[in-house]
Amino acid sequence: MTERTVTAKRVPPAQLAPQLRDAITRLNRRVRQARPVGDLTVTQLSALTSLRLAGALTPRELADVERVQPPTMTRIVAKLEERGLVQRTPHPTDGRQVILAATEGGRAVLDQFERVRDEWLARRLADLTEAERETLRQAAEILQQLARA
Repeated sequence: MTERTVTAKRVPPAQLAPQLRDAITRLNRRVRQARPVGDLTVTQLSALTSLRLAGALTPRELADVERVQPPTMTRIVAKLEERGLVQRTPHPTDGRQVILAATEGGRAVLDQFERVRDEWLARRLADLTEAERETLRQAAEILQQLARA
């Protein structure tokens, strides 16, 4: 494989923004397509991931995090619960509410999905030059900074 030459250009932020957004969107879509055989939907995976990251949430909090209406989240949680991926426990202070959390099985499913996606991406990265991988490492740091801002 030959080294690619990169020419430094000054790109105004307004011009870079749509290019970067499009590249991130397309890469994200492609990574999401690399998944183990299973019938979990993207929205179910997203809800399960939010529960793993948060530890536990009420159904309303989960709907807010996922930016969906509560009735939609009720259907998503029901499917996850049917598969044993989410569990409900009584709310410690409000008897009218429940707390949702990912089960051990739910966390294992997420680990499997992440492993398959990481393997797919690692294979694509192996096709790049060392310099290109270093550029992406630096870009990943910058993207994380943007995400935290």
